[in-house]
Parts: sequence; structure tokens; C-alpha cells
Amino acid sequence: MTRTLEIQILTPAIGAVIGGIDLANDQDGETIAAIRKALLKHRVIFFEDQHMTPVQHRNLAACFGALHTHPLYPGVGDAPELFILDNHADNPTDNDAWHTDVTFIETPPMGSILYAKELPPTGGDTVWSDMRSAYLALSQPMQAFLKGLDAVHDFARGFPVTGTVAKQAGADKHTKAREEHPPVIHPVIRTHPETGEDALFVNYGFTTRIKSLRHKESSALLKMLHEHIQQPEFTMRWHWKPNAVAFWDNRITQHYAVNDYLPHRRIMHRATILGDRPYQQTRAHPQTKRSLAAE
Repeated sequence: MTRTLEIQILTPAIGAVIGGIDLANDQDGETIAAIRKALLKHRVIFFEDQHMTPVQHRNLAACFGALHTHPLYPGVGDAPELFILDNHADNPTDNDAWHTDVTFIETPPMGSILYAKELPPTGGDTVWSDMRSAYLALSQPMQAFLKGLDAVHDFARGFPVTGTVAKQAGADKHTKAREEHPPVIHPVIRTHPETGEDALFVNYGFTTRIKSLRHKESSALLKMLHEHIQQPEFTMRWHWKPNAVAFWDNRITQHYAVNDYLPHRRIMHRATILGDRPYQQTRAHPQTKRSLAAE
């Protein structure tokens, strides 16, 4: 028997609010399957008025796959797989740039589940963009060109040594994380492993260059793609409420945390679910490690 969800669609391209589910307790197989189906269709889904302990949050995310532990952000005591985003005047956000989470590893996350714990009186929204819609809006010659390209993704771009997160983590922890995460290579156009859809898979946060192109060509193309994905037709903006939860498909979206609430405080807990090695279906499926160090 398949569970039917209450779904309120937010935009034609991306986003839906799911009602009638208690995420802390509704973690049976039928409900998880229904949530996954909604996620694949709507890219990012939201649940309001949820009340989860860190362990319940962790357990919910684990229903969808193995969890990633972030090398820099502080964890949550009872559930160290979760991490805390606690931003205020003395710890401004480093997330106010378009990005796809953790693309600096060989198997970037399939998704993230973000839980609002403390919110500013106004502001602090998050914007998501649908990379499938952005890809389809490109001309066919451009689509064909991009399918043959790979790009370099680098931990050090998203977390420079001078950045807030690196400073909070400390020099030793940042150095260790950088050594353990050398640059990796992913296709510019990724095939979604569950739906078979092609979508853009480069992001401002972690992509440093496109392989096989000259430096000026790579920079110009990345700049065009970064601007392209921000068009309103592909995006939706979520105004957070206390105890709301967002679950996004990291394989086919990008997001941007709006940094307009300082000096007020914003605290979020995030679980990150590991995914598969990205591939492009018109080329051979990668079976070996694809890093610069391996070349």
C-alpha cells in the first residue's frame, strides 16, 4: 500500500509543502517511500511545525542513506552526524553564495535535511534553483557541448583558510580537512541516478574550472552558467518558520542562504545524506576514482 501525501505545490519548477506527516514518528517504509517520491518530483520539499530531537532528525535522514559528517562544522551532541549552522554578528554566514552541498567529495550528497531551531525576527530566507529547468533552458548546441565536459570541484574554494568556518574550526582541523579532500572531477552535466534526468552540476561554491578549456574560456563559461541558474523561472524562495524542515535533492538543485538578518541570530541543524558518484549517461559510467591526484 502506498501512502498518499498532502502536497501544496509552490512553483511550476521547484518546491512543495508536505502536510499531514509527523517526521519524528512517521518513519515507516511507506512514508519514507512517499517522501522520496515527492522529493524526486519537486526537488525541495518542506514540512512545517515539526518537533524532532537531534536523534530523531538523524534517524529520519538515515532512512534515505548513509550520512556524511562535515569536516569543519561543529556537530550536535547526541547526534554528531548532524551539524550546527549558528550565525550571528560574531559568526556571520559563509553560505551566502549559490552552491550545491559538498561537491568536493567523490560521492556528493543525495540530499540534506535542514531544521530551523532559532530564527531572526525577519529575513534569513533560503532560495533554491532547479538545475534540470536551468539545463533545459540552454540551447541544444550548448547542452551538447556541456555534456562532453568535466569540471574540478575543490574543498579549498568553498572553505578558504581565511574564511569564517575555517577560523571557527581552527587551523589544525582545516589543514587536516584540506589534506583529506583533494580536488575532484565531476561532469558538468550530471545524470540523476534515480530519474535519468540530465541537469547542470557546476556551482559557484566549489567549482574552480572546467577541464580541457583555456582559463579565460572556463572562467567565462562558468560565469555565464552561475548567472543563468539564478533566473526567477528556475527558483523559489522559502520564508522560514520556527520548527520548519526542508529536504532538498542535492543532485539536481542549488541553494542560497540569504544573509540579511544580522545582527540577529539564526540557528539551523542539518543532516547530510551521501549519494552516488556523478556520471553523464552519454559517456561511460565512472568505475574508478576521479580526482586530480589520480591523473
